[in-house]
Amino acid sequence: MSFQQGVSGLTVAGRNLEVIGNNVANASTVGAKSSRAEFADIYARNVGSGGAVGLGASLSTVTQQFSQGTLTATANPLDVAINGDGFFQLQDLNGSMQYGRNGQFRVDRDGYVTNAQNLRLVAIPATYADGQIPGRAQPLQLPTQGVPPRVTSHVKLEINLDARYDVTAAARAGTVDFADASTYNSSTSLNIYDAKGQEVAMTYFFQKIGPDNWKVYAAANGVAVNPDSAGKPQPITTATFPADGSTPLTPTGPLSINVPGSGTGSSVVTEPITGLLVELAGLTQFGSSFGPTALSQDGFPPGRLTGVAINADGVVMGNYSSGQSSPIARLELANFRNAQGLRPMGGNTWAASYESGEPVLGSPGGGNLGALQSRSVEESNVDLTNELVGMMVAQRIYQANAQTIKTQDSVMQTLVSLR
Repeated sequence: MSFQQGVSGLTVAGRNLEVIGNNVANASTVGAKSSRAEFADIYARNVGSGGAVGLGASLSTVTQQFSQGTLTATANPLDVAINGDGFFQLQDLNGSMQYGRNGQFRVDRDGYVTNAQNLRLVAIPATYADGQIPGRAQPLQLPTQGVPPRVTSHVKLEINLDARYDVTAAARAGTVDFADASTYNSSTSLNIYDAKGQEVAMTYFFQKIGPDNWKVYAAANGVAVNPDSAGKPQPITTATFPADGSTPLTPTGPLSINVPGSGTGSSVVTEPITGLLVELAGLTQFGSSFGPTALSQDGFPPGRLTGVAINADGVVMGNYSSGQSSPIARLELANFRNAQGLRPMGGNTWAASYESGEPVLGSPGGGNLGALQSRSVEESNVDLTNELVGMMVAQRIYQANAQTIKTQDSVMQTLVSLR
């Protein structure tokens, strides 16, 4: 008479309760995956095929279930969730690679993006100069250097000049005074940037000189652009319109002007800008009030990093105080032929093993890899309802196996009591 079947039943039921308990404990752990206890029956190897009685049950393995968890929005811009298959690549200080689904990240004192266990998130850095992402993954470190300024090289003006304006007395005399608004009809301003990223206030003055003809003047920080030898302002061009007031007949292309610097010697305020292209094809002359509809330029001041955003394709964009955005890096996800073969390392991470195979790397959203969702985390995929029901079933199984042992003991006691 054997107690082995009952003992093995108690053992596997207890292990099943351990697995269920671990699932329940991690029901609110971000990125955690539920586990499942899988069992096998036991038979003696030398027993024939007919009428063999099994020796009980054993725990065959505990497998993790990598099904998708619910995505929950957060306020942290570095939080990111994988919507689909794949794992974040995480590197410890020894250079060993681990993999996880928990996208709760932060920045450490050295600027590295890490998780709570100080594992560094791995990404492919972008080339600083042109934002290209060439290809070698390494721990992601946010830059301390800001973006350098860009000198303005192109200005585009879209403005309607009021065709109802009269020719001013100054226009008939061939003069203009930027300080006297009665000497011109309209003006508008747009800031541009010199080589140091300093603002240069460019003001454009429009003086009607006759039907469908306008002189266009420009000043930089109050200093006339294109003055004569005596320093008097001269027009940078004359805009001529067709009878319907649409796109000007002249100038036929962008103007190239040289913007003077302001200040002299040690008191230089802004640097000169040479070869600035001013596009006036957007001018119109209709019988409605003067009004700029679009003023644009391609320069910007220097900027410091103010924040980051992670796109669905894994590109980490840096946002700068100058209003510019530039790629910092691109996250690279890993996937495995047999994810259940991964070795749990704790802290919501796994390590590759012989059973899992080597990681297959790729960009988020590419191939069979999931896309990323910024400012979100993936909740645990534990289903509490199923786990609680499973707990009750495991408890009953434990009680039933204890009952078989009790019955065996009662039978044995009867045999011992025979005279």
